Amino acid sequence: MESKSAYIIGHITVKDAEKWAEYCRRVPDTVAPWGASLVFRGGNAQVLAGDHAHTDTVVIRFPDRAAVNAWHDSAAYRALVPIRQQAADVVIVSYEE
Repeated sequence: MESKSAYIIGHITVKDAEKWAEYCRRVPDTVAPWGASLVFRGGNAQVLAGDHAHTDTVVIRFPDRAAVNAWHDSAAYRALVPIRQQAADVVIVSYEE
């Protein structure tokens, strides 16, 4: 059976723009080994229905769910988590196609 692509969606509210910029600069090097690519990064969300507390969103595509989990558990990414926590309130969710 062919593996399904998987995506992470990050819902973000930036608390420290300088630290957030540092985190964003460093994340691509952590996803590259897992065959991932940035699909979308945007801000100034317009909520059309329901409640959504965050202002920014990022979507990253991975080859499959195993790659998502390997990236998220990797030492390279785990090293950035303290910066992310200082920089923003973030909810990260993974989905399969």
